[in-house]
Amino acid sequence: MRIAAVRTVVVNAQMRNWVFVKIETDQAGLWGWGEASLEWKTRAVVGAVEDFAPMLIGEDPARIEHLYQKMYRQSFWRVGVIGMSAISGIDQALWDIRGKALGQPVYQLLGGAVRDRVRMYTHLGGGDMKAVYETHHAPDPAPMVELAQQVVARGYGAVKVLLTPPTESLSRSIEIRSAERFMRALREGLGDDIDIMVDCHGRHSPANAIEFCRVLAPYRPYFVEEPVPPENVDAMVEVRRASPVPIATGERLVTRFEFRQLLEKQACHVIQPDLCHCGGLWEAKKIAAMAETYYVGVAPHNPLGPVANAAALHFALSTPNFLIQEDMLSDVPWRWEVVRHQLETKDGYWLPCDAPGLGVEVDEEAARKHPFQQEVLHATTVRAHDNAVLDW
Repeated sequence: MRIAAVRTVVVNAQMRNWVFVKIETDQAGLWGWGEASLEWKTRAVVGAVEDFAPMLIGEDPARIEHLYQKMYRQSFWRVGVIGMSAISGIDQALWDIRGKALGQPVYQLLGGAVRDRVRMYTHLGGGDMKAVYETHHAPDPAPMVELAQQVVARGYGAVKVLLTPPTESLSRSIEIRSAERFMRALREGLGDDIDIMVDCHGRHSPANAIEFCRVLAPYRPYFVEEPVPPENVDAMVEVRRASPVPIATGERLVTRFEFRQLLEKQACHVIQPDLCHCGGLWEAKKIAAMAETYYVGVAPHNPLGPVANAAALHFALSTPNFLIQEDMLSDVPWRWEVVRHQLETKDGYWLPCDAPGLGVEVDEEAARKHPFQQEVLHATTVRAHDNAVLDW
């Protein structure tokens, strides 16, 4: 069996374009799907997939490690997040082919299941917090609490919120107090049994990140995510050592080499590789194995499309230090119309899918109904299935 073609299918999903990667083989009816979605870089990722295609055509798709090394090393120049996103989608598609060829779900090929279901959470966005950054009047946290309660009613046992201004760190007392008030309202509204994660998108300086963590600590956040930008590991170390709550980071890092220093310096308690950016399933497994030696948990980042969901499920089922999986199931109401799948959720968990491969097939005819559109700056609203509007 040999690789015959490498193609992409782009689907616009409002907040971002999904980039699906299809690898076709010379065996009739056997192909694989992966996902390489990267906001604001859609054309670049599609181009990177096309650039890698000559390295793949004619190769044996079962040689996944060899093909990864060929794409990563033969390029000579390190490929960065755009190239690694392309490699990630290709890697997932190769695993999909391998599973289908052997009649096995991918998680069985990654070492087998270490759990019988996968805990999920979803991101609420920024709610009405935008107002507090534009005026001196603190908004009412009630809409965010109500939205969180609706999510919990659908079975989730964990939610994530964004309490930090879009363009700057929390630099005023009113902003710190408002963040605390929102967190207190969420904890009171959801009770003690629901986990609440707080995302920062790297918008703090070390000093106010530490203060932010201290203010939120009484309300027991599951973790505070990316409190400072990821480029300076020592800054993350400073926050991690002073913070009274767990620190998570890693969604913007690619390959195990970028995670190495983070782990060696013990800069966080939880890492968050994105399987559509970090290098794919195989590289994510290597990153998780490194983290395991430092007793660091893994909570993969994933605000992307349905193929990404499928890949994340197989990773989580087979990874011992996995903690919880982000999903994005309310970005567009037709999300599951562009794929045929056997994925199932129940009570806030993904259940194992025993279909061969990843268990998801892109419906290319349905996908063509949602062609590429350029992302628009500040287009930050997403309409959920329950018609709630989330502001990022």
